[in-house]
Amino acid sequence: MAENILDLNGLIDKANQMKKDHALDLSSDEDLSIAIMNLVSIEEHFFFTGAKTGDPKYYDLLGEVREMRKSLLKKIIKEYEGEVWCISKHLLAASYRLMEVGTKAQGRGKKDEAQDMFQKAYELYSLFWGLNLKLINVGDVKKIDDDALNTKKKGLGGKLGDLVKKVIDCCIE
Repeated sequence: MAENILDLNGLIDKANQMKKDHALDLSSDEDLSIAIMNLVSIEEHFFFTGAKTGDPKYYDLLGEVREMRKSLLKKIIKEYEGEVWCISKHLLAASYRLMEVGTKAQGRGKKDEAQDMFQKAYELYSLFWGLNLKLINVGDVKKIDDDALNTKKKGLGGKLGDLVKKVIDCCIE
């Protein structure tokens, strides 16, 4: 592979070695990322409930949940530059919302629409991990080889999604 192309096999090997050395517990981090998604959603619900009822206690609760979410996000995002912290929060929030929209579409029998939402949610979730595991250099995003994972999926989201499938195993206890 060219020097500029993301070496996915090397990244997978590195992540697997880190898991063996107990330096990386992606199954716990994945669980934590899902909890953070839910905390962002709770923040939204407290905001809307406060606005709809006019009761300021909901804004106080929002503040408490926000502080919890921030402290938990620090466990995953240890180092960041620029707006990666905020981007990460929004990637998780958008991923969660798209999962919700997909679930509702599926419940209405709109399976194609649901699958589209689920795919988009997973691509955003994968982008979150790509940024925070430093698997991608944002400046080199356009240089990733389309055949790097032997996948039909195009774009960074599809490639990172395949990488996340190979590296993160949420079933490890």
